[in-house]
Amino acid sequence: MGAANAHYYGTRDPLGARGDFTTAPEISQMFGELVGLALTDLWHRAGQPASRYVEFGPGRGTLAADARRAMATVGLTPPVHLIETSPSLREHQARAVPGAEWHVDLVGVPDDGALLVVANEFFDALPIRQLVRTAEGWRERLVACQDTLFLPVVGNTVFDPVIPPAFRDAPGGSILETSPASVAVMRALAKRLVAQGGAALVIDYGYDGPAIGDTLQAVRGHAFANPFEDPGEQDLTAHVDFGTLAEAARAEGAVVHGPVGQGAFLEALGIGPRAAALAAAAPERADAIAVDRARLTGGEQMGELFKVIAVTAPGWPVPEGFAA
Repeated sequence: MGAANAHYYGTRDPLGARGDFTTAPEISQMFGELVGLALTDLWHRAGQPASRYVEFGPGRGTLAADARRAMATVGLTPPVHLIETSPSLREHQARAVPGAEWHVDLVGVPDDGALLVVANEFFDALPIRQLVRTAEGWRERLVACQDTLFLPVVGNTVFDPVIPPAFRDAPGGSILETSPASVAVMRALAKRLVAQGGAALVIDYGYDGPAIGDTLQAVRGHAFANPFEDPGEQDLTAHVDFGTLAEAARAEGAVVHGPVGQGAFLEALGIGPRAAALAAAAPERADAIAVDRARLTGGEQMGELFKVIAVTAPGWPVPEGFAA
């Protein structure tokens, strides 16, 4: 999964109508603006420390551009640092966010000042491991290649000792997903937040786990595809286990808020008044703006499937959109 996604993202722009999928920042400017204002509000209440804006997997740079514009309206203009490995996407980001600096991981971001971090639809693309319950115990689900075809197979190693007690006697065929890569990224991020101050907003589709279930999927041309076909030519993702990410952050001493649904989060930040203001400024687009808002917040669309957690340094205020 890691190798396939590295090739996929490194060789194309996957976003938009001509790509394979569309993310929230590409749906409406409201998303990035509200995320930027949420971080700005937190920065103000934390005492306005020297800060840097950091985004993991920034796509075309749309979210960063919208967030930075909103931040600037209330006096926050931090340096922008983008965690991106794709040459093609870096070209888009350079046009959208002039003056940004790029890094392949968080290590390259300077360790001075607080970090204001966004990770929107980043963790879902990190590689997962799947453990399947067999008659002999829990074994890893692997990928084999036969006659140029890729297919899932079950390995021989038994993983019973590492299975959470609640799942050790799950029915045969049950699948438990883990993502060591996601845990490693979150622990590194939380460690930096604790040391430097700051906050991170993690937005993705997922669940408050761990839980049983196979969520591996592929998307191509805005439709679901077989994840074992054409490796590197379609987007591979899995639902994010927010419970495990929260546990990883707390292990480094960070404070975690949420998860809350994306819809409730955006409504608490004021997407309603912002949509009304945009519609008043461009009445001919009022219907389209209403559709965009519904897509971002509706329970049957992104509002419930997508969730948000905030990870903050100890002593930082509770972010807007999360209950105290």
